[in-house]
Amino acid sequence: MNIEVDGYNICYKSTGDGAETVVILQGWGTHLGVYDSVAEAIAEQYRVIQFDLPGFGGSDEPREAWNVDAYADFFLQFMQVLGIERACLIGHSYGGRMIIKLAARENLPFEITRIVLIDSAGILPKRSAAQKWKVRRYKLLKKILDRKLVHALFPELIDDWKSRQGSADYRNATPMMRKCLVMAVNEDLTELLPRIRQEVLLIWGDKDTATPIEDARLMEERIPNAGLAVLSGTGHYSFLEQPVVFRNIMRSYFQIGAKDGN
Repeated sequence: MNIEVDGYNICYKSTGDGAETVVILQGWGTHLGVYDSVAEAIAEQYRVIQFDLPGFGGSDEPREAWNVDAYADFFLQFMQVLGIERACLIGHSYGGRMIIKLAARENLPFEITRIVLIDSAGILPKRSAAQKWKVRRYKLLKKILDRKLVHALFPELIDDWKSRQGSADYRNATPMMRKCLVMAVNEDLTELLPRIRQEVLLIWGDKDTATPIEDARLMEERIPNAGLAVLSGTGHYSFLEQPVVFRNIMRSYFQIGAKDGN
């Protein structure tokens, strides 16, 4: 289904018809279908909303570069258009980053009942001396290669070098979305964690290299009411790598099937 929010065509879907609503906020560069198994785990008793953020999946791209706060502001408009006044939020990776921002705000126009963060982003990694040098070298080379005369002499060589820089997410993104990504990954949300008042379940892969398990332990320590479930041997998409274990954790947390013993 499609819906218009603030002039943007947004792709979304709703499953389940429970009295309580759960909204899934996706990871960077994914599409809503990636989270079908997450929705399916709880749709038996909850109404679950999945959607593509602007610039992701089937939704329109932002007309200007958005930081995390801008995406959070857009999400508030999305909730208003759908008439959702109370919901549990589930966030994977970048979606978790958005939820941290939202939960730390005062006077939200809707109530966040509880939160599930799956391999969430938000903690700025500490760079080693070698990594710092690599960043400085990249910036210096980029400054030199961006000069019109130099680019005119070696256009194909320079464009090829640029295309091989950065993470896979960065390389696969459009120029507009690259700007959004850079603003996100350079922001540390650690100081916001103590402001989160909701109950938070952290689900993490212990082999995650994008958002390491150390990030989860820091969040568990800093968020006042948080608990951590670790999926052994899984990476950044822990919910896809161990679907049965993930499903059991979700159904237990959301108290689904408890009455009939399933």
